Amino acid sequence: MRHATRGMLACLLALLAACGSSPPADISLAPRSAPAADAGDVKVDSVKWSRTKPGCKGECPRIEVDTIAFPGIPKLTALVDHVLAYMTGVDRNRRRPYETLNEYAQFFFQTAQPRDETWFKASVKDTVGDIIAIELHTGQYVTGAAHPIPATQYMNWERSKGRVLALGEAILPGRGPQYVEALKAAHARWLKTNDDYKRDPAAYAKLWPYEPSDNFALTREGMTVKYDAYTIAPYSYGEPELKIPYKDLVGILRPEFIPSRN
Repeated sequence: MRHATRGMLACLLALLAACGSSPPADISLAPRSAPAADAGDVKVDSVKWSRTKPGCKGECPRIEVDTIAFPGIPKLTALVDHVLAYMTGVDRNRRRPYETLNEYAQFFFQTAQPRDETWFKASVKDTVGDIIAIELHTGQYVTGAAHPIPATQYMNWERSKGRVLALGEAILPGRGPQYVEALKAAHARWLKTNDDYKRDPAAYAKLWPYEPSDNFALTREGMTVKYDAYTIAPYSYGEPELKIPYKDLVGILRPEFIPSRN
């Protein structure tokens, strides 16, 4: 198994943003179990469950889920389920991504080896104004692999429009290059905290050069931009985050997405 490419996932989110498409109606999340941790002014329920291969004894393939449901926004609940499943990618025995966690689980238990594991996690990263920023995370361990394969995707939900906000809609027309430069400045600040870079800046920059990303979350403190493992740092650094304060996004980000500081 492998993760969906960032390009495939970006296309999915762009499609959902552009046309307001609804995800599949078959919501495979388990029954809501408890109120989630503080998520600002949005009601969120925590959903946790784990499954092993039916009928298996001893060492068995396993799925763990620690996700969220939005009682007042069923479309968003279904979308979280859909995107988490999509993030697991396309197996060589399948021709398309999975639509729901339940669909993924059915296929996983048909093909998984005894030590294979997949885990899913979703949480509200922040709420700011009209935006609910959601963090979606998957991890897959395949028997014989050196380490698990992680992936994290941010999703910014516009409450007033009931849809996903794409980066191209969040920034002002024609300001894409300025966004890239603001992110590059955030990357330069992050490098100052990176011990491997400080030991040999030239070698590090050659191995792990800067590159832009559109995997963003709008929070109260600014824009957080997430990177996959192995993109701008070794695996030991996990999935790096760069932070761009709103003061650096004036004239780049649409004014309605910059919180007022009254």
